[in-house]
Amino acid sequence: MDNFYKVLGVSQNATAAEIKRAYRQKAKQYHPDATHNEADAARFREIVKAYEVLSDLKQRSIFDESFSIRHGFSHYKKDSFNYREWLLKREDEESRSKLIFFDLMHNKEDEAVAEFKRMNMNFPHFSLTKWFTREDFMDYGFILAEELVIRQEYYDAVLLLEQIIRMEYSFSYFRFFFPEVLDLARNVLRNHLEGKINDELALDAWERALELRLGRKDDAFFLQKMASAYSRIGDERTADVCLEEAEKILQSRTSYKEHFE
Repeated sequence: MDNFYKVLGVSQNATAAEIKRAYRQKAKQYHPDATHNEADAARFREIVKAYEVLSDLKQRSIFDESFSIRHGFSHYKKDSFNYREWLLKREDEESRSKLIFFDLMHNKEDEAVAEFKRMNMNFPHFSLTKWFTREDFMDYGFILAEELVIRQEYYDAVLLLEQIIRMEYSFSYFRFFFPEVLDLARNVLRNHLEGKINDELALDAWERALELRLGRKDDAFFLQKMASAYSRIGDERTADVCLEEAEKILQSRTSYKEHFE
C-alpha cells in the first residue's frame, strides 16, 4: 500500500487546506499535459489517487487505520510555543491576517471566516495580499473563498475571488486548476447574489465581474441581472442602459477577445 501522505509530501497530521494545496502543487508539476512524459503521467495518477483518498474523511480514516497497522505512524509532537495564542494577543493587521490562514490550515475554518469578515469590516483597506507570498495568498485565498461560499458569505467570496482571478491573469499560477476558480466565481455571481444579498452589494459584485473577462454570455447575464436590480431600486434609466448593453453583447459577432480590446 502506497503512503499517500508521502505521495503528496504532507504529514499525517495535514489539514484539509494543506492537502488541497499540496495536491495542486504536485499535480501542476507532474501533469501529463505539461510534461509529456510517461513516467510523470504515472506519478500524476498516484497523486490524484492520493488526493481522492486523503480529501475524503471516510476514506482517509480507513487509510490511516489500515496503514498504521502495517507500518505505524510517527507521532506528531507539538511545539511548546503556542503560535495561535501569540497571534490572538496581537491586533496589528499582519498578525490578524496570519491568524486567518493559520486557522484555515488547522481545522478552524469557522474562526478563519469570522476573523476575515471582522477585519474586512473594521479595516477599510484590509488586504491579505500584503502579508503573504503571491503563491500562498492564491492557494489559501481560494480555499478561504470556498469556505465563505459554504457559509453563504457570497459578497466577501466575490471580492476574494476577484483578487485571485486578476492575479492569475497577470501571471499564471493555477494553470490547470484555474477553471475551478472561474467555475466557483461564475456559480456565485450567477446563482447566489440576487435575493441573497442586498441589491447595492449585488450591483457592485456584478460590476466587478464585468471586468474579469468571464465571457460574453456571462457579461450579458450580469447586465440583465443589474437591470433587474436597478429597476428594484427605482433607477429605470440605468436599468434600460444595462439591458441595451446586454443586447449588444448578445447580438455581437465579434470574438470575446475583440470585445475587450
